[in-house]
Amino acid sequence: MSKIEQKITTIKRFITGQLTASGMKGFVLGLSGGIDSAVSAVLAVEAIGNDKVLGIMMPYRTSSDNSLSDAKALAKHLNISTRQIEISPMIDAYFPTINDDIKLRAGNKMARERMSILFDIAAETSRLVLGTGNRTEICLGYTTWYGDSACSINPIGELYKTEVREIARYFELPDSIISKPPSADLWAGQTDEKEIGVTYELIDRLLECLIDQGTTSMSQLEAQGFSSTDISKVVSLLNRNWFKRQLPAIAPLGKTAIPRHLQLVD
Repeated sequence: MSKIEQKITTIKRFITGQLTASGMKGFVLGLSGGIDSAVSAVLAVEAIGNDKVLGIMMPYRTSSDNSLSDAKALAKHLNISTRQIEISPMIDAYFPTINDDIKLRAGNKMARERMSILFDIAAETSRLVLGTGNRTEICLGYTTWYGDSACSINPIGELYKTEVREIARYFELPDSIISKPPSADLWAGQTDEKEIGVTYELIDRLLECLIDQGTTSMSQLEAQGFSSTDISKVVSLLNRNWFKRQLPAIAPLGKTAIPRHLQLVD
């Protein structure tokens, strides 16, 4: 079994086990037309079957037409049921106009609106919300807190972006999804790599050195071909957004930690 097949097998077992333990009927996830949601969807289909996976497409009026068409193409490819819910009325009610000064806030509002919808549909259909955030995004905090980062379980949270792309190729997902520039599609023309200023391929290699191999020496990292500028950008994001990787802080009063389960005895 290859390394990629081992990863896929582990994730499929995780998905199946989490669903069984929850007692729910399946999963609901947002289909953005991007590679992360596509890989999360195909892994769920492979694990539990296409009849238990529901994809939700939630475009805003400025969303790319390609995002919606790619999401529909993926759903057809996987033979999963879908719903389409336009979020423009909700966003426009809060932000009548969106200019450069508030576009980040508006983008975060869109991400949180989409997650709110997903959790409501999950409650309606007795499902769990399937996460779509990869390890690269989690490391950098390149996600909306309580927006696209919120989910019931996350099958790809330990896959770097380049590993997600590798799995997409393994399952022969549509090339239009694999080859498109990664984008949260929060506003017209937005792409992840342009916004971060570093390519995902370089970011992933650097994160593997920093986190998985524990290399924190600037001289050693530079000797491996990384520029001081790129190192500083990645480490700055990693450190600045640490709070997105934690539960909200609770004031400590010395009480016993709440257990995951309680077992009563006679």
